[in-house]
Amino acid sequence: MKQVLLIGAARSGINAAKLLNNHGYHVVLTDQNKIENKEELETLGIEVFDQGHPDCLKEKEYDFVVKNPGIPYRVPFIAYFLEKKVPIYTEIETAFWFAPKFSYGAITGTDGKTTVTTLLYEMLKAQFSDAKVAGNIGVPLSEIVLGNEEQTAHVALELSNFQLLGIEKFRPHVSVVTNLAPDHLDYMNSLEDYYASKFKIYENCDENDFFIRNVDDPTIIEYAQNIPCQVIDCSLNRQDVALHIQDGFVCLHDIQLFCISDLKLVGQFNLMNAMQAACIAYLLGVNPETIQHVIEDFKGVEHRIEYVDTIRGVRIYNDSKATNTHSAMAALSSFESGVHLLAGGKDKGIDYSELKQYDDRVKTCYAFGQIEHVFEDVFSRTEICHTMECALNRALEQANEGEVILLCPATSSFDQFKNYEVRGQIFKELVKKQAEKIES
Repeated sequence: MKQVLLIGAARSGINAAKLLNNHGYHVVLTDQNKIENKEELETLGIEVFDQGHPDCLKEKEYDFVVKNPGIPYRVPFIAYFLEKKVPIYTEIETAFWFAPKFSYGAITGTDGKTTVTTLLYEMLKAQFSDAKVAGNIGVPLSEIVLGNEEQTAHVALELSNFQLLGIEKFRPHVSVVTNLAPDHLDYMNSLEDYYASKFKIYENCDENDFFIRNVDDPTIIEYAQNIPCQVIDCSLNRQDVALHIQDGFVCLHDIQLFCISDLKLVGQFNLMNAMQAACIAYLLGVNPETIQHVIEDFKGVEHRIEYVDTIRGVRIYNDSKATNTHSAMAALSSFESGVHLLAGGKDKGIDYSELKQYDDRVKTCYAFGQIEHVFEDVFSRTEICHTMECALNRALEQANEGEVILLCPATSSFDQFKNYEVRGQIFKELVKKQAEKIES
């Protein structure tokens, strides 16, 4: 019997453990924290070690290791198995083994992943009864595969570079790298390694598969080399590529996918996101009429330039998902002026100076969190507020009718919040509380 070690018992780890156990592997599961359903897993025959990784786990021989993608490879317990040359996968890889009839539209990149994935899922769902969404959003792929190994599924799959680092055979039918910008330098050894990791997405594809290449992004052009599948070039500005804009329509060759005027999302970057989603959907079998209807109804993704409320004539937006400067620049480019910016969080080791180009649009930056003082060197008008609540209150005090309050942190949440979703939800609750206070 093959033996496998799973490191990390989050939702993805637990479902990966169950899936591998169902397929005859002897599974050892370990986590630094307490595993609430430990007894249930042990009843299934899974060997469970929680509240730490005991040294005895190093004495066993494993056919491979499956690690939580959020755990860096440099962590000593992971590095030990690397040194022993034990294969290390993520659950995306192992789930893929057991679902031969699934068809994947896989999305990675620095920004826009969630918007593209969500929009793609809506298109697939409108066409196919077996549509699923998984990966960084939705549910772990292992959870979808469990009990459905012999079924078909059209899957919109959002992938981080952390997940892609742990693949060996995973093969999507259609894939895209949305864009590239510095990020995750606290995890990766170098920027070059980060960029290169994204292009593992197509390494197992062949001439029957497709890769959508954003030719407006020079970094993608630089790194997208030796592509083993069919390439669909896309551009917002060029008409000499397969996926382009012509006469107010997004077109794949001569096929009109949707009318641009029906897209409700703001910003050119969101137009590119919609182009990529529509193209993936079409290549997975969604007809243009369905794509058009979904575009008409789609209102966007939670926490991504999400309209929250208007208080005293001031529009308030939640862009908590802006966890790097490139994403923040995309949000800031959507507004002309009068932006009261709420920014800050955990230091990711990236350069924030490129935000200076939007200084004329930012009336005041209200900075909070671990890197709050960084913004004093970025924007001409910066107030240090320490917390997001204080930043919101100060912005509401100073913003005038017709101006905008934008939560756009430009970095991760982990200094003060569990994740960007929690940060965004708390922000919306704070806005609601202020609106109710003013109304009363």
